[in-house]
Amino acid sequence: MGPTDYYLQVFKKYADFKGRARRSEYWYFALFNLIVMCILVAIDSMTGSFILTGIYYLGVLVPSLAVVARRLHDTNRSAWWFLITFVPLVGGFILLYFMVQDSHPTTNQWGLNPKDPHAEIDDIADHLVE
Repeated sequence: MGPTDYYLQVFKKYADFKGRARRSEYWYFALFNLIVMCILVAIDSMTGSFILTGIYYLGVLVPSLAVVARRLHDTNRSAWWFLITFVPLVGGFILLYFMVQDSHPTTNQWGLNPKDPHAEIDDIADHLVE
């Protein structure tokens, strides 16, 4: 998967707050989001209005929250941990620490490990044995 594929994958899962998101999915989305926002702010500052930036921001608000929730799930944390950002001074740093952590190595309550290509096969085999 290429970097743009990860960006587009977030939009395909527009309001999907279930499941898991790999680090690459989250960080490529954040990178492309930052680039697009910088371009739109530059265009809007030339025109004197911030309409394009506002429209884009509203358009990516839900997918951004969803990918953060899925990323937290991938580190074996509840999406409610996002609320730590409201703790002054340290909350954002704690969330950043969670976002850079590696995936939980095995299947957790939010799904299969997205990094393990054999996880889905093992899960199917486990269901067949039961």
